[in-house]
Amino acid sequence: MLKNAITYLFIAALATSCGGKYAATEKVYKRKAKEYSTIYKEAPVKSQIEKIAADNKEWIGSINFGMRKPNYVMIHHTAQKSLDQTVKTFHSERAGVSSHYVIGRDGKIVQMVNDYYRAHHAGLGRWGNDTDLNSSSIGIELDNNGTTDPWTDVQINALVQLLTYLKDTYKIPQANFIGHMDYAPTRKNDPSRFPWKTLADKGFGYWYDEVLETPPVGFDPKIALRIIGYDVKNLDAAIKGFKYHYIQKDVTSANLTEQDLKILYSIFKKFL
Repeated sequence: MLKNAITYLFIAALATSCGGKYAATEKVYKRKAKEYSTIYKEAPVKSQIEKIAADNKEWIGSINFGMRKPNYVMIHHTAQKSLDQTVKTFHSERAGVSSHYVIGRDGKIVQMVNDYYRAHHAGLGRWGNDTDLNSSSIGIELDNNGTTDPWTDVQINALVQLLTYLKDTYKIPQANFIGHMDYAPTRKNDPSRFPWKTLADKGFGYWYDEVLETPPVGFDPKIALRIIGYDVKNLDAAIKGFKYHYIQKDVTSANLTEQDLKILYSIFKKFL
């Protein structure tokens, strides 16, 4: 009996170490990680310097370098039915999308990509002068259908724990915690109906002051939005992105009310 029990535990442990039901995708992950590690450890880096069309060239390695690190965090909602469905989507080569982390409605945190790797979550967009946030950000997907699902306390608490780790580890500035709708307002509205104030109160992003000031004469909303980070080439989209984040009503309109302008002015001042 004891021998059978030991055998069973060994087989169970082996199955777990091999990835269980995700064994196939774990194998692909390990293969790709190994391929990238080969590129990183190449020295001298012949595969790069040899492509430079110059006769006079030489590799001399510096001793001062490190790994690239994320400087932004971008938050999304999955717009799917469950965490398992999102994991399945991120295992689809055809879909070609991923994020570093997914957080379930029950607060479970699933890491799917190494923090130092480039996940495929941001897509086309612009924030400030950065047009490739896939290369400079951590992507976090929150399990939420984007329309009717509530944001549970346990899910937000788990998010705060994750953001605390990311901010402390990579020294990410408070201003650099944004939503997908901020970066790509022509395409995205996620995360919708999101409790941004809760995050801002804990140091992740900014929120407007309780007592709002009337903007001074000559205040230009377009300049303010650009200073905050929005791409104002499509001003209507930038306004809608701002409203999805900070106003959270009348979000389909590109008009700014007197109250909206006060909120915009309050946020703008935090970026000066």
